[in-house]
Amino acid sequence: MAKKLDKVDAVTVGVGWTGGIIAAELAKEGLNVVGLERGGDRSTEDFQMIHDEYRYAVRYGLMQDTSKETITFRNKPDERALPMRRLGSFLPGEGVGGAGDHWNGHTWRFLPYDLEIKSQTDKKYGKDKLGEDYTIQDWGITYDELEPYFYKFEQTAGISGEENPMGAPRKHDYPTGPMKSSPILYRFKKATKNMKLHPFQLPSANLSEQYENPDGETINACQYCGFCERFGCEYGAKSSPNITVIPTAKKTGNFELRADSNVVEVLHEGGRATGVRYVDVKTGEEFVQPADVVILTSYVLNNTRLLLQSKLGKPYDPKTKEGVIGKNYCYQITAGATGFFEDEKFNSFMGAGSLGATVDDYNGDNFDHKDLDFIHGGSLSITQTGQRPIENNPVPKDTPKWGKDFKEKSLHYFNRSLSVGAQGASMPHRNNYLSLDENYKDAYGNPLLKLTYDFTDQDRNLHKYLSEQAADILKEMGADKVEAKEISEHYDIVPYQSTHNTGGVIMGDDPETSAVNNYSQMWDVDNLFVIGASAFAHNGGYNPTGTVGALAYRAAEGIIKFMDEDKQLVKANKDRQLV
Repeated sequence: MAKKLDKVDAVTVGVGWTGGIIAAELAKEGLNVVGLERGGDRSTEDFQMIHDEYRYAVRYGLMQDTSKETITFRNKPDERALPMRRLGSFLPGEGVGGAGDHWNGHTWRFLPYDLEIKSQTDKKYGKDKLGEDYTIQDWGITYDELEPYFYKFEQTAGISGEENPMGAPRKHDYPTGPMKSSPILYRFKKATKNMKLHPFQLPSANLSEQYENPDGETINACQYCGFCERFGCEYGAKSSPNITVIPTAKKTGNFELRADSNVVEVLHEGGRATGVRYVDVKTGEEFVQPADVVILTSYVLNNTRLLLQSKLGKPYDPKTKEGVIGKNYCYQITAGATGFFEDEKFNSFMGAGSLGATVDDYNGDNFDHKDLDFIHGGSLSITQTGQRPIENNPVPKDTPKWGKDFKEKSLHYFNRSLSVGAQGASMPHRNNYLSLDENYKDAYGNPLLKLTYDFTDQDRNLHKYLSEQAADILKEMGADKVEAKEISEHYDIVPYQSTHNTGGVIMGDDPETSAVNNYSQMWDVDNLFVIGASAFAHNGGYNPTGTVGALAYRAAEGIIKFMDEDKQLVKANKDRQLV
């Protein structure tokens, strides 16, 4: 029997960037907020002596435990899905701070084109550019409407950057200047300028200088240690929820953080959410947390799963293309190329998660797609994130997989290779979606989430194009041998590719084709908000976190307004009853 707790104004499910932003903004307004996080608590102090590549980068010390909860996967709807027994293609995090602890820190604004992709594509290239099996749609919000919230997130995180000549227009400079450059980045910039492209320093949450944000939280300057992705930052120099929004929420006295609390159900009655049911993962006790407003702020996959599990919203059906929960799951196309240099060595083992340079000339609709067999594009970057020795082993494709020649070339090319990578956009397809599995359950007896996903012709064509552009850049940089990446025949859940999963609870302006409005409010249940990359109607050519942060700040504004109006309505009804 679950123990029922005292009612609060709001409860968040997950305490990462989105949960932290919501908690801070609501708590500052005097609202009582409880944040439930299924992983453990942690802070900067917990990341001391974290430079252990094997524990964190190989054994995924900050990630989800697949022995307790995982997903099932298949390529096609007519195949049987099987459990993902170990993390591979993507790495869902667990614990206070979420992915904001172990991210690299690339912080982008999606392009204006992204938010109106359907209408702009139809207008310029015609409605049959991709075909009816691709379910692209506008987001129900314009870039101009979202721009202030992008900047608010950048202010909170202290993002370091410089003007992107091909990017979304800005009304303000970045809060801090760009990170230091390096010989590798200078070489990329020189080569791309020679090619008439427009390079710039990648926007970074590894800060170029110490910074105090508008809430009074201090973020330190990056030390360029090279341990960002899959690691927490012991310097407090990689902007994360743990050193920004969570401390802000706690200082108000209106926020309670409950770690090790796994939410298994959103409770609802009569078209309203009434609270959540959760399990204390250490004791096994069950609790019911009533709340006026329920806010799902967990990872993409869990947001979708909780709605399906709680029977909220209409599940997506790929045969009819009806329903919205699970719809438009998108991944990201990781194109690129590697260049091998025979007589030059590079200091590639030093760096930072977001130390890099980028060109956006092939992103969005910044180039003409009239004679191309795909839409959108991707950002092309060279990054100097710190090539750690265990997982970094660049060798040409014709190298044997083992033996003397393999060892010799591994040693030779360890610091004689450079890669230009592309984050390619991912367009939704009717057969790529999320649903509940009929056969497999987690440690708590609940159905696992099932991922049905495979590469499409759009993906393959875009991957080939972007990889060719990356190869051209490396040739201009003087590489002796260049190898463009190739896309596999089918998507595979095992090799790591990107943790940028999106969709499943998408936003829009029509309840028939979207799950939430542009305040991340459920159409079907007005006191339930679902925030995160699950709202993306497709995935763009960037990391998603900057856009997630913007949507979270807009949602916070909407929640506060909704709660104020809701309380006024309740008061008015009581007054009428008294009369």
